[in-house]
Amino acid sequence: MDFLDLAKKRCSVREYDAGRPVEDEKVERILEAARVAPTAANLQPVRLVVVNDEDGMRRLGQAANVYGAPLAIIVCADREKAWRRPSDGKSTADIDASIATDHMMMEATDLGLGSVWICWFDPALIAEAFGLPDSFEPVNVLAIGYGVGPGKPTDRHDVERLSPESLLVDGSRAGMV
Repeated sequence: MDFLDLAKKRCSVREYDAGRPVEDEKVERILEAARVAPTAANLQPVRLVVVNDEDGMRRLGQAANVYGAPLAIIVCADREKAWRRPSDGKSTADIDASIATDHMMMEATDLGLGSVWICWFDPALIAEAFGLPDSFEPVNVLAIGYGVGPGKPTDRHDVERLSPESLLVDGSRAGMV
């Protein structure tokens, strides 16, 4: 599938067939997508917690709404390993974790799965519930599974999203042909 078609097919799924687990081979492909995601200076500060059992989902559910998905991946950034921009010290930990999240989300879509990127959660509860080291910060949670109901139409981007021109800062196309 063409990348733009895949990107337009992806949508946030907030209702899952909780009784239908994600097959192990699909989980492995999703994890591989995270593994190959680029990170600043190739420092690879991203760490993942795969949650797909009843107890883990219960613990995660105390900190985040995973919409009944049978699988969730907690995307953490190891703040001690992330690259920092020399001019101002900005850490790329969140950026690296988000790139990995996006790669996994797109792979899930390509595999016929639904997903939703969750950032509304209590990181302290997640860290405690899963015994994360102090340097690991939960950045995102990706809920994954087989969606219930019809997907969103791919042409929704034509009316719901800004135009490409609206994304450009004035003058940023100067000199382009």
